Amino acid sequence: MMLRLFRRTSLYGSLLLGVSLALSANSASHAESLIRRGIVGEPNAFDPAKASLWHEYYLMKDMFEGLVIYDNKGNIAPGVAQSWEADADGSVYTFKLRDNAKWSDGTPVTAHDFAYSWKRKVNPETASMDPRLLYPVKNAQKISKGEMKPDDLGVAALDDLTLQVTLEGPTPYFIENVAHGTMLPVNKANVEAHGEKFARPGVMVSNGPFTLHEHVPNDHITLVKNDKYWDADNVHLDKVEFVPTLDQAASVRRYEAKELDMLTGVPTSELPRLKEAFKEQVNIAPSLTVEYYVFDTRQKPFDDKNLRRALSMVIDRDFIVDEIFSGAGTPAYSMIAPGIASYGEPSKVDFAGQSMVDREDKALELIAEAGYGPNGKPLEITIRYNTNATNEQVATAIAGMWNEAFGIDVKLHNLDLASHYGHLQSGGEFQVARASRTPEYADAVATLSLDISTQKTYNYGRFNSPDYDDLIGRSHTELDAAARSKLLHDAESILMESQVIMPLVNTANIWLVSPKVSGFENNPLNEHPSKYLSVRKEY
Repeated sequence: MMLRLFRRTSLYGSLLLGVSLALSANSASHAESLIRRGIVGEPNAFDPAKASLWHEYYLMKDMFEGLVIYDNKGNIAPGVAQSWEADADGSVYTFKLRDNAKWSDGTPVTAHDFAYSWKRKVNPETASMDPRLLYPVKNAQKISKGEMKPDDLGVAALDDLTLQVTLEGPTPYFIENVAHGTMLPVNKANVEAHGEKFARPGVMVSNGPFTLHEHVPNDHITLVKNDKYWDADNVHLDKVEFVPTLDQAASVRRYEAKELDMLTGVPTSELPRLKEAFKEQVNIAPSLTVEYYVFDTRQKPFDDKNLRRALSMVIDRDFIVDEIFSGAGTPAYSMIAPGIASYGEPSKVDFAGQSMVDREDKALELIAEAGYGPNGKPLEITIRYNTNATNEQVATAIAGMWNEAFGIDVKLHNLDLASHYGHLQSGGEFQVARASRTPEYADAVATLSLDISTQKTYNYGRFNSPDYDDLIGRSHTELDAAARSKLLHDAESILMESQVIMPLVNTANIWLVSPKVSGFENNPLNEHPSKYLSVRKEY
């Protein structure tokens, strides 16, 4: 009896074990492929027309796809457009759209969608954050100023799969413009049916590799794979979860706990420790980003060039790079970072090559001429910056340098990323503010055009120079590459001489990337679409 019971029990155990193993194998083969990406703050919007910050564009480019895109190496690649060509002088572009591109609701993506979306972007009623990148398109700037109607934009759907774009003139960097998040399409029926509420989970219709599934403010944004996407077979992730974390140190702890698989916005003070602990997981690569401070010229005494130059001269940028950025960057004395082939060596501010001793002596003369300094009127300055450990350390160091050199009382005022940039971009007043710029495409005009007098969103300090405006304007129509480069260099020289903008550091792109993630490639433009990422099976 006992033998029979033993055999029966063994048989049942074997059967149960077999079922268990089968279920485990089946579960493993269908395991959800998920990557959690840490970003530097909560997005202000999910509407491409309302986006303006890089972490917002990471989301936008995962949910929407333009005519052309950047791949994971930072190279231009076909998107919705399978091909394009320009006429003889480069002023008319014709894009041929692929016939299998669909919106997430299954309807086809057409040339009419792009014509509608671009007209919507330049329509003043939309209040787009950055219609500037559409300005090369005929009549775009006049439309955005309310001088012409949106239908006058130089874009036409010749048929469902052919989009023709007429420019103001030849524009060498236009294709790079088209790859920017500003040029992403939206679904007309979706926008007209829901108005501003179209950009919500469960409502939004998009055409990119992923769709917006869930948004828990200040906690996470979940995107899920879009099965209607034309290239869905080559999208290897089921979900992407973006996690906004303002506290950089907390972000690193979450990465160490394996709660995040990718993280940018790493505190540079922790780089030595992180390199030792994570080795090849720490990705540091040259970038085109410039960290800078800007003075509000609407506020006295910051309308005084001598004061601005004096304040800039006494900043020890080498100390900031070495001690705060742990060497992950280089001192910046120009608004354009090195590495743009069509531009060459940037135009630096005139005191860039001077020793700190010589600069400090000259700075004392200039601030005395402005009426301030050790023997002048007392001065209090408030530095505004968006909250993170590195920004706080930079602000504290600069406050110390200004106090030591001139006896200035410096206060610090920090806000979360969205609030900080929201204040600046809406024209809010300040004294000195921290900001950074990464050009949307590899051309100097992408950065320099932000400081023309008519630019109200990104010209935070309200820099105003007719000569500067003229040089930038002429660069848009200059066909000779050398002559165009000289125009832009002359413009940068004017900007640097004024020191309304005070460059500090050419930063590096820094990412922590888990060994489980495949498809991540360092590139100067810092483009890392989730479309190209996957999770290694062994992890």
